[in-house]
Amino acid sequence: MKTLSTTIAAAALAAGLATAAAAQQGVTQTEIVIGSVNDLSGIFAAIGVPAINGANLRFDQANEAGGIHGRKIRFVVEDHGYQLPKATQAYNKLVNRDQVFAMILSLGTPHNLAGFQIMDPKGIFNINPLTAAREMLPDPPGRKFVAYSSYYDQIAAGLRYLKQEHGVTKVCTMYLPTDFGTETAAASKEVVADLGMEFVSETTHKPDEQDFVGAVQKLRADGCEVVTTALGVRAGITVVGTAKQLGWTEAKFLTSAAGFLEAVAAVPGGVTDGLYAASGWVDLQARKDDPAPAEFMTAFTAKYNQPATGFAMLGYATADQVVRALEAAGPDLTGDSFLAAMENLDYQDELMDTRIKTSPDNHQAANDVTISVVEGGLWKLIARQ
Repeated sequence: MKTLSTTIAAAALAAGLATAAAAQQGVTQTEIVIGSVNDLSGIFAAIGVPAINGANLRFDQANEAGGIHGRKIRFVVEDHGYQLPKATQAYNKLVNRDQVFAMILSLGTPHNLAGFQIMDPKGIFNINPLTAAREMLPDPPGRKFVAYSSYYDQIAAGLRYLKQEHGVTKVCTMYLPTDFGTETAAASKEVVADLGMEFVSETTHKPDEQDFVGAVQKLRADGCEVVTTALGVRAGITVVGTAKQLGWTEAKFLTSAAGFLEAVAAVPGGVTDGLYAASGWVDLQARKDDPAPAEFMTAFTAKYNQPATGFAMLGYATADQVVRALEAAGPDLTGDSFLAAMENLDYQDELMDTRIKTSPDNHQAANDVTISVVEGGLWKLIARQ
């Protein structure tokens, strides 16, 4: 009878776990479904593609080690090409057809905001989107988490540094008139008074714009001393190159995390030398000989046959956060148990060179702002705030 009772109890426990898993979207006895709506073919593909590859590397490592409490992670990614209608379709598919448990690394401010309308009613987590917009953490944050400082804080810190170190006072901005761009513009306009600076002029641009001669000439004529930018990757490079071609070398150009890419620094001919970036992390290449970055870069190159980038690092680090939280949530995985785990992360991320710490009152894992400048085709760290 004792053996029979034990067997019945074990069966009941297994049935209970199976029922709990079945009740939780994106979780079965054998897998956890994670999604991402990303730009794999549009103006920010240089960010989206490596970030997704970095996340896949970490998830593959977890799956090869046996999964999380016996469950494998299935990572489903949809490409929106930086087009809002396609993003909405992708969110609908992932949430309603693929039944994802959480979304990670989704790219684009307006795209994430549109996704919230689909995710929130079903309690889907949104973790470390590839946008540093302040709207990614509403009040209260609910099931939303971000990895690093906001565009607003980054631009403010960059302007503060340039004022202190170079004495520039006349601020201008070039931006996409989207939620992404307007946050950079807002910071450029709003923090100047406290910094003893003056906002002078602005230009707005289309995502596919390629000719910036007129805009650069206008800002030069307006007397701009520092120009903040919130543009696509290629457009940001073109703007700096256009200014140099026109002989406008005295102005300082400042981008945020959205333009903080190795490819931007490495443009041949020193086109982007002198470009400043305020970001939420330290450039990966600058730390390539440190143990954690070296190990990651070796693993990434072995898997994808291409060099690792800073956004590949961000993708890996985000996936690692998720893996840590899933492990801490235990075998009876629910939205509540995962939320509690995400709200109690506290560790030094050696790959990112930053402290990851969250709480029920703080869903922003890190708040560092680093200031870097392009020198000789590489980003050089010059300040940390």
